[in-house]
Amino acid sequence: MRILCLGDVVGEEGLRTIAAGRALSRLRDSLMADLVIVNGENSAPGNGMTPDSAREIFDAGADVITGGNHTWRRREVYSYLDDEEYVIRPANYPDAVPGHGWCIADAAGRRVLIINLAGCVYMESLASPFDTADRILKQNEGKYDAVIVDIHAEATSEKMALARYLDGRVSAVFGTHTHVATADAQILPGGTGYITDVGMCGSHAGILGVATEDILHKFRLKTPVYFTPAKGQCAIHGVLFEIDGNGKCVKAEGIGT
Repeated sequence: MRILCLGDVVGEEGLRTIAAGRALSRLRDSLMADLVIVNGENSAPGNGMTPDSAREIFDAGADVITGGNHTWRRREVYSYLDDEEYVIRPANYPDAVPGHGWCIADAAGRRVLIINLAGCVYMESLASPFDTADRILKQNEGKYDAVIVDIHAEATSEKMALARYLDGRVSAVFGTHTHVATADAQILPGGTGYITDVGMCGSHAGILGVATEDILHKFRLKTPVYFTPAKGQCAIHGVLFEIDGNGKCVKAEGIGT
């Protein structure tokens, strides 16, 4: 079973990047991916996610959409998060927030549990992603054949620590949030595939998908500024995991177009 996981889709340019010329669909076909997971927390204009941006990601070829700390920026997405089974948000947020933190999808005749978690280092004070992962795995024991985890976090050490903690118990862990693809796709000793960050889908002409002048304004002047999407030099970044019949990862390969 081959699972393609893509980094944060950033704004309208990111949506165009995966949709134009059937780019994601063609990538899926060329890689023979059985399941496509896409982080969509930044896919709406400005920030956050809307039902429309989520639907565009699905239409482009995704099977499951994961979220992050910006998931709730747009109130119009709240009821959609509750209703849409295959759009998930970090599971370690309080139970009262809209949405759900995991789902089970069918791929190549197998049941894949997808878990979305958020980091706590340099981010919101949340429930432990380690304990939350334990709880979800126990809750779904016997209901899945493979497990994929999106850890949406700032600190590289926290992402790697979670992967090491889950090594041998999940099929793969991939990091999102920083929008910069790392070169450490690997298989851990227990058979868990891992990459610290899969990068982003959208324009690489600016800074993390945002126009350069806006980010420079923020760093230099420290005053609020509207983040205008960068344009040009568009690319799709992600990782391809190959999972064997025992739920172990046998291949982890970073993807960049």
